[in-house]
Amino acid sequence: MTLGPSAWPEANREHYWHIQQTALPGNPPARGKGGAVSTALNGLAARVGEETLRQGGSAVDAVMSTALAQIVLGGGAVISFFGILSLMHYDAASNDVASLNAGWNTVLAEDDPMSIPGKLNPAADGVTNMMLEGEPSGRTAMVGGFMRGLEAAHRRFGKLPFARLFDAAIELAEDGFAVSAGLARYIDVRKKDLARLPETRSIFYKTDGTPYVEGDHFRQPALAETLRRVANEGADYMYKGSWAARCVEAVQRDGGKMTLEDLADYRPIWSAPATVEREGYTIAVLGEPCEGSVNLIESLNLAEAAGIKDIGHWSTSPDSLVRLAKCCAAIGGMRYESPEEQQKAFPGINMSRSSRLTREHAGELWQRLVDQAPVRFLPKGTHSDVVVAVDADGNMAALCHSINCLIWGQTAIVVDGVSIGDPAAYMQSMVAATPRGAQLPNPIEVGLVIKDGQPEIAWSSMGVGLHYQTTQSLLNVIDFGMTIEEAADAPRLLLPISPDGSQRELILRVVDGEFSDELLDATGLEIKSIPPAEARFAQGLWVAVRRDPVTGDLTAISPRYTNGQAAALA
Repeated sequence: MTLGPSAWPEANREHYWHIQQTALPGNPPARGKGGAVSTALNGLAARVGEETLRQGGSAVDAVMSTALAQIVLGGGAVISFFGILSLMHYDAASNDVASLNAGWNTVLAEDDPMSIPGKLNPAADGVTNMMLEGEPSGRTAMVGGFMRGLEAAHRRFGKLPFARLFDAAIELAEDGFAVSAGLARYIDVRKKDLARLPETRSIFYKTDGTPYVEGDHFRQPALAETLRRVANEGADYMYKGSWAARCVEAVQRDGGKMTLEDLADYRPIWSAPATVEREGYTIAVLGEPCEGSVNLIESLNLAEAAGIKDIGHWSTSPDSLVRLAKCCAAIGGMRYESPEEQQKAFPGINMSRSSRLTREHAGELWQRLVDQAPVRFLPKGTHSDVVVAVDADGNMAALCHSINCLIWGQTAIVVDGVSIGDPAAYMQSMVAATPRGAQLPNPIEVGLVIKDGQPEIAWSSMGVGLHYQTTQSLLNVIDFGMTIEEAADAPRLLLPISPDGSQRELILRVVDGEFSDELLDATGLEIKSIPPAEARFAQGLWVAVRRDPVTGDLTAISPRYTNGQAAALA
């Protein structure tokens, strides 16, 4: 029996298509005992994960089948089969926690990364409209590990046959679906780039020469065939087979230096998770090479040094809100900077990765933040999607995957339905600091919350404000004793986005109505409030599943301001 929508009860299928096509469908918590899954975006894909669990799949099977469907539903815009993947997994039988990084590999022949064309211009109207300065170049492409990572995780923790994971994705690509408002907006914003190359134009433009718009029926037959080949032949088809050859040819045609050797040599990395102890909990996050984990642990330690728990929650204390803003901005603004740039930001403080994981470092850094002028930041653009799942055996999986660049990339290279992306176009410093052919440090923040040796919560985060949202969500749960539902709905501080693209002094960016005017005025800082409907474009999205260690009851949550969804089996 297929995992795809064609096998679901008709009413159920219509229900989830409605969720998929609605910007804010309402995302109530899901509760059960037999398994649970949750997404931040693409609610129909959550139903794919639920079906996977229903048919005996593991937690890894569920998150992988969901992720495959998410990419098809998004047209490869912000997530890609040649993008990156990060996974945290708990194996109930062995009580082991595993960390998998399948991030970008640099290109062996790229010997002058600082000359890679491209410069991010965030001055455009919002994240969706971020543009790159300069002409498209194949040198901005790197080797994505999504499909290798998916295969590696399934080999270790999957239960269903590998090919079954592709059921829904192939069906959705082959049969097509109505273009949603979100996908239509992406196509409209990038229509010039999508028209640059014949293969890309043939996918996103109709036979009458106009781009697809909301409500049009959108099919991806070339992608369906690619996925069918991977399902039958494994990831080798994309890393050593004919797809790999066509990918290299397309990238080199645009001046890129990628070779077949780069693809054939790709290996995802299993590593020991990084951990931090806090209030009797252990937070386990991605191991090396992952910059996001270092940022998160440092930010949580900073919050402890700042005394936020003792002062009170930031929704009730202006002092706490200002301290939270400093903790988040100091670290969240350093993503993709070189070690030299980090050291320059805080001269005299050891900014090595090992030091940044310690409480002693956080105490020293916090004092610097108290003494110096307001923190300055420069946000970076990323796009992602996330899914978390728990299966009937208590195994947990938390996944984030991303194209990690502009929507489709300015190059808009698509090979047999798979988008390539241009991540090196704004990460030249990070590429230069990474050995040629090695994996780039990953900005993703994804992990498990463990109590008394037993994982209780699997969580993942995404979006340009993922660092802000993850820090607050974990503080809500661990320092302030909130449930995951309460943490998801608590007043939140958003990522400050500079309207002119320059570094700015600390500005508080919040959602209308979540904080009292009196509290915001008492901070003494500039405040920018945005409508709730626009919140998803200015912050991170956090999803989680909790398993009660005593009863085994499951609760899954998805942000209320997206079209994601939580689902659970009784």
